[in-house]
Amino acid sequence: MSFSSPSSPSPSSPNPSSAELARYLEQRGELGKPWMLQLLRLTKLKEAKDSMDPQEFMDKLQEAHADLMRLGEFWKGREQEVFSGRYQPPTLIEPLPGSPEDR
Repeated sequence: MSFSSPSSPSPSSPNPSSAELARYLEQRGELGKPWMLQLLRLTKLKEAKDSMDPQEFMDKLQEAHADLMRLGEFWKGREQEVFSGRYQPPTLIEPLPGSPEDR
């Protein structure tokens, strides 16, 4: 992941801050992807860890984990988009459910 801003993470700090990550995801148009929102959520949680009560941190972490597990195998059939960042529209375009084209 490459950041073009002057506040890019230094080599001693390879993980971007939540603000840098949010800016990067917004620039790439990926803020609407649930798995990217989970990544941002975990980054923010990691930043807040030292200022949180240990039990509150564990509760928030367990909540984030549960939400991530609810995504299930979201990547199935979307491997190109999810793992390589390259989106390729499907060759078969299905009609919207309930539309006149839907049989």
